[in-house]
Amino acid sequence: MKKTNVRKGGAKPRGGASDRPRAGSPDRRGAVSSSRTGAGAPSSRRSSGERADFDGEKRERHYKIDYNEGLILEGRNAVLEALNHDHAIDKIYVKKGPAEGSLTVIVAKAKEKGIVISEVAREKLDFMSQSGNHQGVIATCPAHEYVEISDMLEMAKQKGEQPFIVILDGVTDPHNLGAIMRSADCAGAHGIVIPKRRSVTLTGIVSKTSAGAIEHMPVARVTNLNNAVDELRAAGVWICCSKTHGRPCFNADMKGPIAIIIGSEGEGVSKLLEKKSDFAVSIPMYGEISSLNASVAAGLLMYEVVRQRKFSS
Repeated sequence: MKKTNVRKGGAKPRGGASDRPRAGSPDRRGAVSSSRTGAGAPSSRRSSGERADFDGEKRERHYKIDYNEGLILEGRNAVLEALNHDHAIDKIYVKKGPAEGSLTVIVAKAKEKGIVISEVAREKLDFMSQSGNHQGVIATCPAHEYVEISDMLEMAKQKGEQPFIVILDGVTDPHNLGAIMRSADCAGAHGIVIPKRRSVTLTGIVSKTSAGAIEHMPVARVTNLNNAVDELRAAGVWICCSKTHGRPCFNADMKGPIAIIIGSEGEGVSKLLEKKSDFAVSIPMYGEISSLNASVAAGLLMYEVVRQRKFSS
């Protein structure tokens, strides 16, 4: 039988352990020490925050989905638009239970196209959702195909229209990008240009906020916005940037081939892009607040182009 060492009297344990200060207590210099079982060491008990993290990790393993860095379409409108326009879809997740309304149409079209359908618990959809408003259906797709600026110019040419492009400089909020895509499609723009850095990409939230416009609005993702502006200018497109000191947009000539630069809400349009612009415009403000949300400003300027092109004498 194995013997257990028992400390007797004032005898020191081997190794002089009693000379070391107890964990968490001040040593001879007044410093607080720690050991593997003392202060600063992992405790065998998890705090409430650690338990939540641990539970979250278990939940993530249970509901883990391989998105392949592709696009996630959320909501019935977005998924239905993708089906109607033959967008590549890997799989569609729908909530368990009887389908109703537009969800019935989605399931029928998906089966017709041979797309895999998986019925899952709503909790799983909640976990997968980026927007928090999946409406009982999520589709996973390959990464959305970006286009070239030349494709946008060719689209305008085929339609017999003057090019109408929107350039986003540093817009990082997916809700703003989605809303701008929706407005751009309604206003008849031929495309949106975003940079590869300091910009939101095409995420599930963008898809949901765009309400299906992501299927119609071409997006070019470029390495350098300055080079993109040069390319557009070489094609005869006038560059207009949105700045608070610009002339009122209602007094500016925006009828011709045009690209409108919208800056971020924090920094606005960069100085270099402003210098490359042919002119700057502003939106008149008459209240106490001196600026608009980026997507609202973009919508107003795009529809000023529509007004001048379609309704001015």
